[in-house]
Amino acid sequence: MAVVDPIADMLTRIRNAHQALHGEVAIPRSKVKSAIAGILKEEGYIADFSEEERAIKIALKYEGGRPLISGMKKISKPGRRVYVAASDIPRVQNGLGICVLSTSQGVLDGGRAKAQNVGGELLFEVW
Repeated sequence: MAVVDPIADMLTRIRNAHQALHGEVAIPRSKVKSAIAGILKEEGYIADFSEEERAIKIALKYEGGRPLISGMKKISKPGRRVYVAASDIPRVQNGLGICVLSTSQGVLDGGRAKAQNVGGELLFEVW
């Protein structure tokens, strides 16, 4: 069955693997998902990720037996796209989380997009 929203599917797989306390999760590979995994690793939300021919394996991170990611929320959806200007990029959980945007410069976290003064489609938030 075809996936309508691949990014939402990625977030759901990560969320489900965290709830089941799995060490890693495999998701179908794409350039956007690889960029998102890179951002999550840079920000310290996941331990590591590796790309294979058809999948991305994400090693999940736990602290004291609890998942490091306490919440993920998809903002832009297929039925309602949400675009923001560089000046309107939201702060997530008063700076404790990040938002991820798809911009003309590629997939960026909110802080880097604001620093580069580019806006774009607000994909999701992580805290």
